[in-house]
Amino acid sequence: MNDIAISVENLSKMYKLYNKPSDRLKETLGMKVNAKEHYALNHVSFQVTKGETVGIIGTNGSGKSTVLKIITGVLNPSGGNLTVNGRISALLELGAGFNMEYSGLENVYLNGTMIGFTREEIDAKMDAILSFADIGDFIHQPVKTYSSGMFVRLAFAVAINIEPEILIVDEALSVGDVFFQAKCYRKFEEFKKMGKTILFVSHDLGSISKYCDRVILLNRGNKLDEGEPKQMVDLYKKLLVRQEEGNKPDQSKETGQELEIQAERIQHGERWRDVLVTNPELLEYGEKRAEVIDFAVLDETGICTNTIEKGRRFTIKMKVEFHEAVAEPIFAYTLKDLKGTEITGTNTMYESVDVKAQKTGDIREVSFTQKMDLQGGEYLLSFGCTGYRDGDFHVYHRLYDVCNITVVSVKNTVGFYDMNSEVEVE
Repeated sequence: MNDIAISVENLSKMYKLYNKPSDRLKETLGMKVNAKEHYALNHVSFQVTKGETVGIIGTNGSGKSTVLKIITGVLNPSGGNLTVNGRISALLELGAGFNMEYSGLENVYLNGTMIGFTREEIDAKMDAILSFADIGDFIHQPVKTYSSGMFVRLAFAVAINIEPEILIVDEALSVGDVFFQAKCYRKFEEFKKMGKTILFVSHDLGSISKYCDRVILLNRGNKLDEGEPKQMVDLYKKLLVRQEEGNKPDQSKETGQELEIQAERIQHGERWRDVLVTNPELLEYGEKRAEVIDFAVLDETGICTNTIEKGRRFTIKMKVEFHEAVAEPIFAYTLKDLKGTEITGTNTMYESVDVKAQKTGDIREVSFTQKMDLQGGEYLLSFGCTGYRDGDFHVYHRLYDVCNITVVSVKNTVGFYDMNSEVEVE
């Protein structure tokens, strides 16, 4: 047991899903209400040996971040046992543990104190922290003025230089530039040589394959498998097209069954969007002369899903109903990062698509099909129907951040998207 850094035994995390907010209060008061039990983690077990670099992968909602939060004490489990041998430093969410009003320097002392260091011990590590972060005089400015790149530099510099025995990282490095990421991964290598433990979650399957000694694959709160990185990455890619190892070897049959199930659900009154994980707090506005009544994200096999593999073709669909006559509507979609920055998008006007005049009661389905060249990570999808009337621009309906698209990648490059370069060295 002395060689075990983290031991997870039958770990579960259950949330109750109530039909309405008042049901939660009623249950607190001892009243009986109907509530569904949702297991973010369901009897998950694994061990991490001291000195290992272990990756956790899985589709959106598989429980990756939940298990990390339980290990670091952010969440309490609903059941199971957890043993951690060693001091943990964690980067779970960008900005966690930082006071946005404080300067970078003040936040270094704040975080160090929270971990258990004295001011003298923090002073002794300050030069190493500042050198690694490399943000210059911004260290004296409030962190609310930082770019996301500067923020993650400082957060990682603090986490990496407090001499943790276990480092836990949840996708935080995807914000930094490629040079900073290389710097962090060199630090990973130093940590491994020092016999320290790293546990991290990433959608960048290239980094998972390169840096991990072992990989754990989660799916819908269950541990599907664990093993060598290449083996787990291959299994994960099969999972994306609903083909699980040793279960359904006929991929075309599995895809056909999934399509039949989704078609049957839609025939029985469900919308495309009901198949997706959607945002319950989406924003919308517009005149409602036209309305986006449904939407979908389809992988190259035609399955409706929130997860798309980089390099594959996929389709974004929207269904629009016209409540009044509209002369020349414009249909659009936009993809943003989690900070709200618009990364890419297009519309029927940009694409020179001739859209005819629409009458009251018309319903149009619009499809945008393209290759996924964004880097691995999380993105937010928005839709719009607009147009010009009497020379003025009008917004008929816009839906903001309606759902996420998770992009999984075996190779990431600099920035948001891949140039797909063909390289020759002579």
